[in-house]
Amino acid sequence: MAFLEARNTISGQEGRAYATIGGQVFEMFYVKKLEAKVEKEKAEIKTLGRRGTQHKAKGWKGSGSMTIYYVTSKFRELMLGYIKTGVDTYFDIMVVNESPASTIGNQTVVVKGVNLDSVIMASLDTEAEVLEEEIAFTFEDVEVLNAFTAPQLQS
Repeated sequence: MAFLEARNTISGQEGRAYATIGGQVFEMFYVKKLEAKVEKEKAEIKTLGRRGTQHKAKGWKGSGSMTIYYVTSKFRELMLGYIKTGVDTYFDIMVVNESPASTIGNQTVVVKGVNLDSVIMASLDTEAEVLEEEIAFTFEDVEVLNAFTAPQLQS
């Protein structure tokens, strides 16, 4: 029986993320955790001759969140721009997953049209060893620039 070798799993610490905002690329070294997911939107369909409800995909929506160390003002600046002018900012985030010991290579995904839902504008916490913030967002599109290859299995 074949099995996946542990060395072919991807370390979460080996990744990189970059934000492209207004044509400028920023390395997101402060990211602790980032997750962007797609959820299908489905319609419930009832048909003659079938008692059960069927489901039909009718679209999708992208949403995500990132936990970051409280060391950048960039997202507060974007939110403040919206507050003061009403002009909202959409940007892209590129995430690269790779682990040097793995045989599966790397994966590069670009999440496009990222729009912030909420941002902590100020924070203090006397109990915290380090300040962190959770930022929720939506996105409009996604592209996989580079995909993992199949892992080499051991038997």
